[in-house]
Amino acid sequence: MSTFRLDTTLVDRLVDGSLDPPGEAALAEQVANILPFHWALPHPIEAALSRIIVHLGGQRALLAWLDRYPGRPRLVARLNVLMGLLERLSDEPAIVTALQELRTQTPYPPGLSGYLPPSTDEATLASLAGQIESLLAADRADEAVRLSLAVIAMLQQAAPQIGTLDLGGRDITDLLEQVRQDIVAVGPARQPR
Repeated sequence: MSTFRLDTTLVDRLVDGSLDPPGEAALAEQVANILPFHWALPHPIEAALSRIIVHLGGQRALLAWLDRYPGRPRLVARLNVLMGLLERLSDEPAIVTALQELRTQTPYPPGLSGYLPPSTDEATLASLAGQIESLLAADRADEAVRLSLAVIAMLQQAAPQIGTLDLGGRDITDLLEQVRQDIVAVGPARQPR
């Protein structure tokens, strides 16, 4: 995508409550197209996106709003949920240790060759989240889904060694499975290679 587009009339109408359902669906599609570029958006588009986020009630509410629309908006929302989880898990020493142990037996779990660095540290999961976002930005959604499912599979394999974490009252195994199911429901259900 070389140009960013966010129709400010649609944004204005969303914020003032006068946007009809087809307009809201069109705006959700536009937001889904620019969200993977959040770090490089021109200021006027970044400001319009911020207005949407504030109107909806925050980043989580934005993702829930996108999830209401099929196709790219729902896929972008669900992959963003995973990316947020990966960022959060990057800060957990138990996760890093479990992944290091897993990788002593399987240096490159299925589907992760070419994505994982040779060693695992606290930046590994955040790096994988960035690669998923880059694939979305490059309009390679199928590959982003495959990478996402491979990352989840790796984390599920390491989960027994992780122990308990404070994940909003949810067990990591259950949380990973829910995220996996959500992604499979909207993306191509291809297994990691």
